[in-house]
Amino acid sequence: MALHVTHAETSSRDIDTAVRELVEQLGHSELDAVLLFCDPDYDLDRLGPAIKAAFACPVVGCTSSGQIGEQGFQASGILAAGIRGGALRVNPFLIAPLSDLQAQAAIAADAVQSVTAASPSNRFFGLLLVDGLSTREEYLAAALYQMTGNIPLVGGSAGDNLHFQRTHVYHDGQFLTDAAVLALFECATSFHTFKLQHFVASEVELVVTDADPDKRLIREMNGEPAALAYAEAIGMTLEDLNPTVFSTYPLLLSIAGEPYVRSILRVNEDLSLTCYCAVDEAMVVSVGKAVDVMETLENGFADVRKAVSDPALIIGCDCILRRVEFEQTDMDVKVGAFMAHHRVFGFSTYGEQFNGLHVNQTFTGVAIGG
Repeated sequence: MALHVTHAETSSRDIDTAVRELVEQLGHSELDAVLLFCDPDYDLDRLGPAIKAAFACPVVGCTSSGQIGEQGFQASGILAAGIRGGALRVNPFLIAPLSDLQAQAAIAADAVQSVTAASPSNRFFGLLLVDGLSTREEYLAAALYQMTGNIPLVGGSAGDNLHFQRTHVYHDGQFLTDAAVLALFECATSFHTFKLQHFVASEVELVVTDADPDKRLIREMNGEPAALAYAEAIGMTLEDLNPTVFSTYPLLLSIAGEPYVRSILRVNEDLSLTCYCAVDEAMVVSVGKAVDVMETLENGFADVRKAVSDPALIIGCDCILRRVEFEQTDMDVKVGAFMAHHRVFGFSTYGEQFNGLHVNQTFTGVAIGG
């Protein structure tokens, strides 16, 4: 058995034409699975059933804030990757509604355990796609990772081109909100899950002294209003704080010696900070310091190739904040070309999952051998 990947893309806004173009490019021989990411401006109520009618195999996908494919970063349209060869078996499990997260995650985890128990000689990983406006990713990733017996997990939160209005995951002919899909990949070939980011901890540390993790709020740091303490820590005034500053100086926390990014979304009227990820009270966070983007990518992907020497596919979940930064620094074309060269297929996310954690300004991925 081998892994063969065929790519397809369309910019047509007509649903019938778009799906027909994807089918023609992917080819008519039997597919094991399809990965699909699209911009949010399609008529999703029509696109969902059209996808189901076109493909007899499992389809895993979501709306995005841009896609990553053979041309590097792409801002619109639909990108698809068709998987053949029998090396992968994909089982998508719906987790909905997320308002009933614990019960629904337990149902999905039970289904996963049934599949893994039936094929003990194979290896498994999970791809988790989540409604990116649900604010449930922290709890969902942690619950699934624990309940499934620590099966490697990577994932991303669905986007909507920075509108922050509605984000959807695809399952069985429908694009859904308040939902997540855990796609269990059963592999007869090698794979390697990984994460990377181009930030390291600086020497500047702050203690979170008042927070509301459920709302992703930091109210105070070092006993001061959070925004004031943050501005002082980076040598700026409150008036200087904006999305560009937040993406340049994210917050980092260290877990078992590994840095995990906690990006800031906005300053609120009471000078609290809303983040893209939950931060607990009493945590010590560092101000992030950027390192060379290309060096980080080159080193990270070199490590990947030590584990999987010649990946046929790398499924990538790349934070939209990284892409915004790349565009602001004129690095987007270079980074996109690097991704394409390394056979990355994925999307720009509203957050990333890695094993039991939810992170930001990070690339999480899985490299799969041919």
